Amino acid sequence: MPIRKSNNKEQISVAKIRVSSGSAIVLGLMEGVLNAKPTTAYLLTYIESKCMANCGFCSQAKNSESRADRLSRVAWPVFATKQVLPKLRAAIDRKEIARVCIQALNYPTILEDLLALVKSIKYQRIDVPISVSCQPLEKSQMTKLAEAGIQRIGIALDAATESIFNRVKGSLAGGPYDWNRQRAALLEALEVFGKNGVSTHLIVGLGETEREMIETIQWCVDHHIYPALFAFTPIHGIAMENSQPPTINRYRRIQLARYFLVHGMARFEEMIFGEKGLITGFGASRVQVRKAIQSGKPFLTSGCPNCNRPYYNEKPSGPIYNFPESPTQSEIKRIENQLGFGD
Repeated sequence: MPIRKSNNKEQISVAKIRVSSGSAIVLGLMEGVLNAKPTTAYLLTYIESKCMANCGFCSQAKNSESRADRLSRVAWPVFATKQVLPKLRAAIDRKEIARVCIQALNYPTILEDLLALVKSIKYQRIDVPISVSCQPLEKSQMTKLAEAGIQRIGIALDAATESIFNRVKGSLAGGPYDWNRQRAALLEALEVFGKNGVSTHLIVGLGETEREMIETIQWCVDHHIYPALFAFTPIHGIAMENSQPPTINRYRRIQLARYFLVHGMARFEEMIFGEKGLITGFGASRVQVRKAIQSGKPFLTSGCPNCNRPYYNEKPSGPIYNFPESPTQSEIKRIENQLGFGD
């Protein structure tokens, strides 16, 4: 693919792509040992500089001092696109990879690069569902992505409230994003990709209360937007590097409440919140709550189909926020204790 120049004369090449280290190991691009293999191939658009956005929690933010090959705790080495695609096709043929997820940085020619990358995937006759996670685009631009073959789109809210959004990724953070535009773009995306084709990311631990997070999850569910849950991860060099991640007990409560909302088993209005917005009732009976916990399903990675995102938020020493595969009985026992349902 040719190297193009953007209006600011920055060299932007779709001949290169970043691949998450776990995905690169599964594809055979590098060697390594994995405790859990990703079932989605995670790609990240490549530019020589960082993102135009300035999200306080992100290592790719324009003012971040983090390494350019990092996104959360994951390393994303650079490969030639022509080297990646045959490996991707082979991994799909082996049924090791069931989806491709393209993470898009914010820069002037991102739409052209996404379209070129999808065209290359299709040209290689790689038959796989493709998701893209990107900034809010115009509806006409999203239509081009859908026509090119992208199945799902994710536009991240990240924050549970407008005030937190402004502080961590909007005007107060020196970023280009606006809360109302972000939500409007999600609703426009529904018109393009349909009710089962739009996702958003929500990060627990940016300063919200549990009540505020659950209320925003309910808004997503009511509008047929799938909410994927992340835990804030402090990384060296980001604006929020001295902030703390959420406690595992808090994260578990939000995971469980989200599970009931997404599956239509309860609503925000039926849940009970105590002091400082803590969840004290999930809008379901104790039997239903215990059954959900025992299934382990509320605590799995949430995302597009076949997205397990292994250890994206986790330190090697733990705790595991999002399980990439079904938790064991001993892990479920630990989860019960974290939620106060232990014997």
